[in-house]
Amino acid sequence: MDVMPLLLLVAGSAAIAAAARRTPVPAPLLLVAVGLAVSYLPGVPDYTLDPEIVLPLVLPPLLYKEGTESSYLDLRAQLRPVALLSVGYVLFATVVVGWVAYLVVPGLPLAAALVLGAVVAPTDAVAAAAIARRVGLPSRITTILQGESLLNDATAITAYRVAVAAAVGEGVSWAEGIGEFLLAAIGGVLVGLVLMVPIHWLRTHLKEPLLQNTLSLLIPFVAYAAAEQFHASGVLAVVVVAVYLGHRAWEVDFATRLQEDAVWRMVAFLLETSVFALIGLQLPVVLKGLGEYEGFDAAWYAVAVFLIVVAARFVWVYPAIFLPRLLSARVREREKAPTWRGPAVVSWAAMRGVVSLAIAFSIPLTLHDGDEPFPQRNLILFLTFTTVIGTLVVQGLTLAPLIRLVKFPEPGAQASTLAEANAQAQASRAAERRLDELLSDERNTLPPPLADRLRTVLERRRNAVWERLGAVNPVTGETADDTYRRLSREMISAERTVFVKLRDGRHIDDEMLRTLLRRLDLEEAAAYREAE
Repeated sequence: MDVMPLLLLVAGSAAIAAAARRTPVPAPLLLVAVGLAVSYLPGVPDYTLDPEIVLPLVLPPLLYKEGTESSYLDLRAQLRPVALLSVGYVLFATVVVGWVAYLVVPGLPLAAALVLGAVVAPTDAVAAAAIARRVGLPSRITTILQGESLLNDATAITAYRVAVAAAVGEGVSWAEGIGEFLLAAIGGVLVGLVLMVPIHWLRTHLKEPLLQNTLSLLIPFVAYAAAEQFHASGVLAVVVVAVYLGHRAWEVDFATRLQEDAVWRMVAFLLETSVFALIGLQLPVVLKGLGEYEGFDAAWYAVAVFLIVVAARFVWVYPAIFLPRLLSARVREREKAPTWRGPAVVSWAAMRGVVSLAIAFSIPLTLHDGDEPFPQRNLILFLTFTTVIGTLVVQGLTLAPLIRLVKFPEPGAQASTLAEANAQAQASRAAERRLDELLSDERNTLPPPLADRLRTVLERRRNAVWERLGAVNPVTGETADDTYRRLSREMISAERTVFVKLRDGRHIDDEMLRTLLRRLDLEEAAAYREAE
């Protein structure tokens, strides 16, 4: 097996994504463009993916990372709108997009058109949520977008599999399709519920961070494979386990959390960049296989599918937001009246991304008999690529201006900081009481300077948040807390320089240097976390 093309793909994708951060061009678009250009260079191999391994290889780790970073309490509070979008909208978009594609594209079978609908139905709200936090979108809308993108993959993949079964000639009826959908959904949740407690127990009882992080890398694949063995939704199983583990992440030791955060950031970065690069690398092959749909016809179909994807979102979101309030007095009592602003942003923040690409790459090459090719597979891939790129360009580049245009009420940064300060004050008082109890025991006797240091650190942590509410330095614009952290990092940098010089002068060995640097790294990581 030649691994060089894979290594080049991963390394090149990472380099391009890093370069994109220095340009106004979004990384996914630059990856697609460079991949397309590279595909025409002489000697570049054809990058093809086995449809049988794409979903279990790409989706579980991405969903796991997103699930562990989500909020179980926020998802529970917004369960109705999240369910209406992640289940209702996905099924609605699958049928509407599939039906329109069937009517617009001559020769496209209805089952294959529904495959296309299921592929482009799920939204990827990672980028939308990042923009939302940056421009001050209300937290409720951000939670809804994140919750939708976390759960809609299971709905889309289940609908996709039912449509594929019909397309390849397995004779699936509507009743069987609904039954398979319910089995996959309920079974996936049950498998996740069964796995989440023992996995969390194992995580908390492994004392070695390297072992804990090895387990962390295996968890999404284990949950996915276990559910698939019972013909249930592996995606839902991964989500259930991830949300539970994220909710109880505080029970794992700090070293594991530090390593885990870095590991999963790297995994998600490599997978996402590689998938977008594969769009560009595979576009020439897909375009060559369009056959009768080349040229203007293919462009028209791409525009039509993109427009119906955008329109279907608005058609579903506004009734889903306003009808429950009209039909239920309980909803009117519990929730504030929605305005047009929230639904407009939720409708427009429906970019497609890695999930749609991963599902599209997994479309089988042949029908059930293994002889006939899957109907219009290259056309479905092409329309998926153009829809993903179109939403990233049109909606992705205009979402932030739209949010500013609709002028949501200010999120109240001072109120949030005040709540944080009150929480820290309560925690610090509890820590101070516990410290007094410990120091009163003769087994915990400390020299006065060390005991004072513990109290100073505690006092520093308690005052840090309050200082953010105070005046800023008129010269630098920093709060006292910001200046403290900056000076702390400068001092750490000076210490690090001395340690390296001592190592270079053979006054300490490399093992001691690593120990000393590790201690400084932890202190700097703590300062960095506070700054975030």
